[in-house]
Amino acid sequence: MQVNYDTLAATIASLTQGETDPIALMATTVCEVHHADDRFDWTGFYRVTEPDLLKIGPYQGGHGCLVIPFSRGVCGAAARTGQVQLVPDVTAFDDHIACAASTLSELVLPIRNHAGELIAVFDIDSDRPDAFTQTDADRLADILDQVFAKGA
Repeated sequence: MQVNYDTLAATIASLTQGETDPIALMATTVCEVHHADDRFDWTGFYRVTEPDLLKIGPYQGGHGCLVIPFSRGVCGAAARTGQVQLVPDVTAFDDHIACAASTLSELVLPIRNHAGELIAVFDIDSDRPDAFTQTDADRLADILDQVFAKGA
């Protein structure tokens, strides 16, 4: 099953309409995204909880790393640079943090609130190599912007 981004965007918009609590928004978004595509083996948020530090937030799948510094791994790179990280082969990514041995490819998107502040990163792991495309990154970025950057 491959994600239908138009349906996913409409569903998430409907479910999150009027909600401003970031944890509620994260929990709802991650659930819908995770179950939208069988390439998505682990899907979750890492929240910025203090300067240069991410802590696990709402997620779907097996356990995740509890703490990730901005200086480490794919999630850290997304937080540190503010750039989407599209990684077709995690073994080729310098300093990849293996929270799960099954992860072969990864897509991580920085999440900003309506004021433009980095509040989290959205991490999708796949147990398939080269599972994600630029279209996945672009469409998910649009959905996440609608949820988190729309302002209250």
